[in-house]
Amino acid sequence: MLSGALGVSLGAGALFATQAHAAQAMDFSDLVAQVSPGVVRISIVKSVSEEEMARAQAVEMLRQYLGDRANLPDATPALEHAYGTGFFITKDGYILTNHHVIDGADRITVTLSDRTELDAVLVGSDEPSDIAVLKVAGENFPALTLNTADDVRVGEPVLAIGSPFGFDYSASAGIVSAKSRNVTREAAVPFIQSDVALNPGNSGGPLFNKNGDVVAVNSLIFSRTGGHMGLSFSIPIDAAMHIYEQIKAHGKVIRAYMGITVQDVDRNLAEVYGLDKPQGALLTRIAADSPAAKAGLKTGDVVLSFNGKPISMAADLLNLLNRAQPEDVFNMTVWRAGQSMNVQGGFTEAPRDVSAEQNQGDGVRLGLRMRELSASEQRTLASMGAAGGVLVTSVDPMGLAARAGIAAGDVLLGLNNHPTTNAQNVAAIIKTLPKQGVVPVQLIRQGTPAIIGLRIE
Repeated sequence: MLSGALGVSLGAGALFATQAHAAQAMDFSDLVAQVSPGVVRISIVKSVSEEEMARAQAVEMLRQYLGDRANLPDATPALEHAYGTGFFITKDGYILTNHHVIDGADRITVTLSDRTELDAVLVGSDEPSDIAVLKVAGENFPALTLNTADDVRVGEPVLAIGSPFGFDYSASAGIVSAKSRNVTREAAVPFIQSDVALNPGNSGGPLFNKNGDVVAVNSLIFSRTGGHMGLSFSIPIDAAMHIYEQIKAHGKVIRAYMGITVQDVDRNLAEVYGLDKPQGALLTRIAADSPAAKAGLKTGDVVLSFNGKPISMAADLLNLLNRAQPEDVFNMTVWRAGQSMNVQGGFTEAPRDVSAEQNQGDGVRLGLRMRELSASEQRTLASMGAAGGVLVTSVDPMGLAARAGIAAGDVLLGLNNHPTTNAQNVAAIIKTLPKQGVVPVQLIRQGTPAIIGLRIE
C-alpha cells in the first residue's frame, strides 16, 4: 500500500495500472510507422561565389602563412550543402517546409522514406512566417492528415519526425509547453512551444498529436549550444496552410496592413491603465496615415477584442491580423482612459518588403532588399520634386550594391535609366541588366539626390 501526504492511498494494482496506462499513452511506435512515409528529407545545394570563396581562402591562408600572399590559391567556385525536413500535404506532391531551410537554394532534392530521390520545385516562400511550399512531380504521395492547432492543449503529448544533424527519420516526443508564443518581433505567427527535442535538420518537419494529425510545422529552437535545450517552437498548421493557400494561388503572400506595434500587458501596466487583470494587446506605436490612425486608434490603447474574438495577449491579435486580407474591415473593442470603446476601420495592403536578389542565370546578384514607400513617404518624396521610388531596407555586405555604396535608407528613383516606381518594376529592370559593365543608379539619400555607378561583373 502506498500512502500519500493527504491520506490518499492507492493499492499496488491500481498504481501499476496507472503507470501502465501512462506508458501506453506515450507509446508512439505504431504512430511513427503510420506517418513516417509522409515525411521527407530535404537536401539543398547553394552556389558559393568566387568572391566569397576567395575571401574565405585568403583569410585562412593569411592565418596560416602570416601574410605570405604569394602562396594564396586562385579562387574557385564551390557548393554549400544543407538539409532539413518537410512533409506531404497533398497526394499530388505539394510539400510544406520552412523558408529558412530552402532560402538561397539553387537545387532542392527530396528524399522519401523508401530512399527515392525527387527533384523539387520551389512554388513560393514567405520569410515572415518561415513557410515554404515545394512541389514534386507524381501522384498518390502519402499526404499527412492535418488538424487545427486551436484544439491543441498545453500538456498533451506531441511527436516530431525529422532529420536532426542529418540522421533521417528520427522521432522525438514530448508535451506542449505553451501556446501563442510571440518569440521574435519579426515572426508573423503565434508559435506552439514544446519540449520535443528539435535540432538542426528538424526544421520544416511535422509536429503530430497523439492521433497522428499534423498540428504544427517545426521551426525554431532556443539554444546556447546550437542543440536542443527543452525549448522548441512550431508554427500552427492553420497559419501554415493559410500561407500555403496564398502561395499556391498567387505565388506570394498578400498581407493586410493596419499600422500598429503591440506588446503584452503585465501586472504593472494593467494597474496603470485601470484594467482588472493583465489582458489585451497594448498599442505602443501607430504609424502615420495608416488604417489604424484613420480609425482613431491611439498609442496606449489596449485592444480587448478583434472582430468579436477576445484578445488575451499580443500574440492573439497578431495571429488574427496576419490572417486578414487587404479588403477586410475590422471592429475592435479597446480600453482607453478607463473605459471601453468600439473602433472600426478597414485594412490596406501591407507595404511589400521583397528581395531584389534576382538571378539572371548569369549569376548577377545586387544584394538588396526593398519595399514600396508608404503614403507619407511618397508625400515627403514629392515635396523634394521626385515621384515613385522604392526604399532600400537592407544591403548584403557581400553584394554588388554594397560595393557601389548603396545603403539601407536610400530611396532608389532609377536603375539603368529606368524609373523604379515599385518593387515589381525593379525586379523586371534587374532582369534586363547587362552581364558586365556599369549602370547608373539614381537615388535620394537623407534628402539629397545623387547618382552612383553600379558595376556589374
